Amino acid sequence: MVHQYHNNGYNIALDVDSGSVHIVDDLVYDVIAKLKDDPECPDETVIASVCGRYPEADVREALEEVRYLQKEGQLFARDIYRDSVLDFRKRQTVVKALCLHIAHDCNLACEYCFAEEGEYHGRRALMSYEVGKKALDFLVDHSGSRRNLEVDFFGGEPLMNFQVVKDLVAYGRSLEKEKDKHFRFTITTNGVLLNDEIMEFCNAEMDNVVMSLDGRREVHDRMRPFRNGKGSYDLIVPKFQKFAALRKALGKQFYIRGTFTHYNLDFAQDILHFADLGFDQLSMEPVVAPADAPYAIRPEDIPVICQQYDILAREMIRREKEGRGFTFFHFMIDLTGGPCVYKRLSGCGSGTEYLAVTPWGDLYPCHQFVGNEQFLLGNVEDGILRTDIVDTFKCCNVYSRKECSKCFARYYCSGGCAANSWNFHGRIDDVYEIGCELERKRVECAIMIKAALADAGVEG
Repeated sequence: MVHQYHNNGYNIALDVDSGSVHIVDDLVYDVIAKLKDDPECPDETVIASVCGRYPEADVREALEEVRYLQKEGQLFARDIYRDSVLDFRKRQTVVKALCLHIAHDCNLACEYCFAEEGEYHGRRALMSYEVGKKALDFLVDHSGSRRNLEVDFFGGEPLMNFQVVKDLVAYGRSLEKEKDKHFRFTITTNGVLLNDEIMEFCNAEMDNVVMSLDGRREVHDRMRPFRNGKGSYDLIVPKFQKFAALRKALGKQFYIRGTFTHYNLDFAQDILHFADLGFDQLSMEPVVAPADAPYAIRPEDIPVICQQYDILAREMIRREKEGRGFTFFHFMIDLTGGPCVYKRLSGCGSGTEYLAVTPWGDLYPCHQFVGNEQFLLGNVEDGILRTDIVDTFKCCNVYSRKECSKCFARYYCSGGCAANSWNFHGRIDDVYEIGCELERKRVECAIMIKAALADAGVEG
């Protein structure tokens, strides 16, 4: 499969199965287009169909170049994975990451919150040290020979249970030498409770910090107020600026993570607002919500959203050339390496390699399934009891989703989010159509940015 498109003055051809990207002139672009339906189309037929627009000698030369790329497996490559990866259920997996729901409680009242202000369709609760300790033991015991393990402190708002966070990090560090493991800790916070002590601890112990901020003051305060209705922007932004500056000085990772909704379809301005505040590691996710929610993304919003991605991409190129660039999570594509084949096909590993743990120790496939008893896998005391659910998640890949077979972006999104599929279709191996449309656009923009910076001789 070859995907062709025009973006920002570039003619781009992506060979899906080889991952090769070609920036071409109009003639080569048209020759490739003629071969898309039938790569074995006779040369003379291709030449005859294109010659009306270009000199014959030029067409023959262009076709020769295309045939060379085809011979080298860089155009119209064959899918070599479909036949060799038929039954993912047989693949041995180990648990390598936990999302610890350290607090099912929150001090904000975000309108779009899938976790119901931290309650997750259940009750407010804080994880005890004893439950968290058992969770880390479970992770170590089920990680096999894998050395690097990941733990994300999540909520609700995890800083509402900060002492237990500190204690669990200390316990994890005590296991590292004994068990020959290394923990990468991450925390996701709304910033309300941030102070110097917490920043110092996180800078010493957290490999990454995710800071939740939705954009300009009016955008953020509309969706992320306190429970009394007052906005939270003015309180948290100075804290986030200080935190980010400290982490940058130490060479530590962080990123600002926002959510855009139907209310701020001009979200590119919110991302640029982040950059203007001094943040340079950014993410902005489209809200996923029931179709009848007033803030939900609607199918008719897609053209506007795609235009915003184009605006953002062009501005990112301009700023990178000026030496003040920033990263945007959804535009970060590695065209030379990237994830292993299994990850490209199966995605995030939810339900198999990645699990969520509730404050009382129940195990779920990921944080978005927490509270849905159909997906209760077991608990940290007894381990995984529902291996049938794990097997179902093992088989959730780009080949189990029929829509992925015709999608050029399948190796970048790996089929999308199982939770979104469940919420919209009642099954985990379908697709969330709006998410698919936006992912395709983001991949196109990401590739174009690579092309534009390479063309300008700028490393981005």
